[in-house]
Amino acid sequence: MKVAILGFGTVGKGVYEIIKKANIQTQNLSVSHIFIRKSRERILPQMTPDIDEIVNDDQTDVVVEALGGIEPAHEFILKALNHGKHVITANKAVIAKYLKEFTDAADANNVKFYFEASVGGGIPWIQGLEKALRIDSVNSISGIFNGTSNFILDQMSRNGQSFSEVLSKAQELGYAEADPSADIDGIDVANKLCISADIAYNINIQDRSKLPVFGIRNIKSSDVKFFEKNGYSVKLIGRTHQKGNKFDYVVEPTLFLSHTLEANTPDNYNLISLNGDTIGKLDFFGQGAGMFPTANAVVQDLLDIKEEKDHLKRDFNNEMEYSPELTKNDYLVRSNENVASLFKDYAPSKKDDYLVIHQISTGEMHRIMKSILKVDHAAFMVSLPSNSSLAGDSSISKQEAVA
Repeated sequence: MKVAILGFGTVGKGVYEIIKKANIQTQNLSVSHIFIRKSRERILPQMTPDIDEIVNDDQTDVVVEALGGIEPAHEFILKALNHGKHVITANKAVIAKYLKEFTDAADANNVKFYFEASVGGGIPWIQGLEKALRIDSVNSISGIFNGTSNFILDQMSRNGQSFSEVLSKAQELGYAEADPSADIDGIDVANKLCISADIAYNINIQDRSKLPVFGIRNIKSSDVKFFEKNGYSVKLIGRTHQKGNKFDYVVEPTLFLSHTLEANTPDNYNLISLNGDTIGKLDFFGQGAGMFPTANAVVQDLLDIKEEKDHLKRDFNNEMEYSPELTKNDYLVRSNENVASLFKDYAPSKKDDYLVIHQISTGEMHRIMKSILKVDHAAFMVSLPSNSSLAGDSSISKQEAVA
């Protein structure tokens, strides 16, 4: 089976190297083309800057998109599918936006569109989710979807370093990009959560602007120390629930008791969980990023296509209502401004330098937090676990909150 690779960055190189290995050679996989930008030097004979040369090659069976970003990835994936090529991608940004369009195009052209590596890197999360869905309804998904943010939080906890110090270290190690916004602002988690929710609920999330997202850009080492003193670790979490015909989703920093799996997920690892009707809670743990873990998942998809193994079929046509009020939590808020009055309906209380907000819906919490950030760019919030000891301190009366 002949494979074309679009892009020769981290993932593209990883796929190329794995295909060259002797044990993979026995699978009769070979690289026919490697798409590169016109400005790049052609260091391998398969390299070409012409996408049409690739999609019009009748000998090429599968296209692996490893360009990243939205365009031209979106255009090239559609072009490959419409030319009768199977397509595999690890590009969560383009999948989150165009999953239904790609799936429809693949069905129309009787080819496969697989994307295991897009969520969880080397973890078999997508196939694990699909297998659970063969029997169960999956009513919730939650987890650490981003290795870079987890590395930053883990290192801040281990070494007591500041956010900026650890971010620089993550960039030196290649865990974080020069522009780390997608990782530290929760955008990467949001993409992966949308893909997971689309599959789990068989829906097509189109209006991404409604997704409540709060990252870790504003966390301080003093926050981490305070959480640890009270027996908690902080993680950047994506989670979604469904109840009847309604669902919610959120990305936000969340506290976990020190004995939990989440609290003990180290470095750049991911931990993603689902809850099914009969299977209960399932946890998936492993390397969430990196050249070879991600490339391994891509090659697994290649072998599935070669061996004609079908993945779960979804049409993404189920109509469900997004409900930001579906679940409620307690929160801690740190702000240099007096913001208690904004939460007067949620029994605000004080805990050291933090305001404790009681039983507020995730949608309302994020709406209020957006207004706080307009006057205090350094404000931070974190979600508390159920029955947290941090939620039970002295209350502020409604009169005090208004004052």
